[in-house]
Amino acid sequence: MIEAPAADRSRPVVIASYVLIAAALLLVMWQGLLPGLLCVCIGFLATRWFARVIDAGLRRSRRVKTPPRIGAPTSPTARTVAATLVMLAPIALMALAFSEARDFVLNASEQYRELLDYIARTVLELRLKLPPEVAIYLPEGAAEIQRVIAGYLRAQAGALALTGRAWLGGLLFAYVGLIVGSLAAVAHAATTRRPLAQQLHRRITLFGETFGQIVAAQFWIAAFNTFLTGIFLLFLLPLWDLRLPYTPALITLTFVAGLVPIVGNLLCNVVITVVGLSVSPVTALACLGFLILIHKAEYVINAKVVGSRTQMAVWELLAVMFVAEAVFGPAGLVAAPLFYAYLKKELQAAQLA
Repeated sequence: MIEAPAADRSRPVVIASYVLIAAALLLVMWQGLLPGLLCVCIGFLATRWFARVIDAGLRRSRRVKTPPRIGAPTSPTARTVAATLVMLAPIALMALAFSEARDFVLNASEQYRELLDYIARTVLELRLKLPPEVAIYLPEGAAEIQRVIAGYLRAQAGALALTGRAWLGGLLFAYVGLIVGSLAAVAHAATTRRPLAQQLHRRITLFGETFGQIVAAQFWIAAFNTFLTGIFLLFLLPLWDLRLPYTPALITLTFVAGLVPIVGNLLCNVVITVVGLSVSPVTALACLGFLILIHKAEYVINAKVVGSRTQMAVWELLAVMFVAEAVFGPAGLVAAPLFYAYLKKELQAAQLA
């Protein structure tokens, strides 16, 4: 009897691992588990990073001159301290948020519902907000477009009103994901694995690498954008006696929208400019000037940051994001760059792309 080659015997196992990973990712999207998945990855990577930093500090304190080998495991003490830090940090941040801005934290959905209503009214009153010499150039059909946009915004505001404070449950779910990720980072790796477990480990490792490259970079871009926007709204505008309503909501929106490449940045810029127009044309021009000065090419930069790591063109990334949004809703916008980048990495690893 002729024995089948090893490659032929392992092929069903590899195919099974692909099917299981694809099914798991689809289940995450269909059941709304994306925040939990992202927090699992964040908890895992953050724990590993803190463990390396703490381990390096312990080595310096003990005056160990020999550097650790690349990929060498960190000490149990470093892993335990890192996991504890990652699990306790969100509790400390939430305690600080509740002490400093309790009303905003509890009533976040109400704040954004009011913000959408406010933007809808501003769109309907566009001719009144603009200077007369500019308003006369608006086409007659613009009024109907204004009503359509305002109706859409108010429909979204109504949807937010139904959520109430249920988003706090989402925060709890995300925190559980963070705990799972941190515990997985400190768990002892199995010395031997069955063929299917070994292939699944490869798939998960590649997904984790993709997350670290794409989402982590986008996180820092969003944080930097939020920092600049906060300085502009809280310090620069008040110097000119100009203040925007719903400033805390706008700053939070900047960070959340900034996690979505290209589209999120454009959306945030439009919202801030429209809210500025509700105050005065001068405020709108100041907001627009700031956004042009700071973010004039940011959608291209974001696409290049993501695209350079995944070999994705701008049009390719946009197409994937819009298709994912049509199928899975807003969560698809967040998941599309990560999932598509992972798919391309798998194809490259298999020498198919």
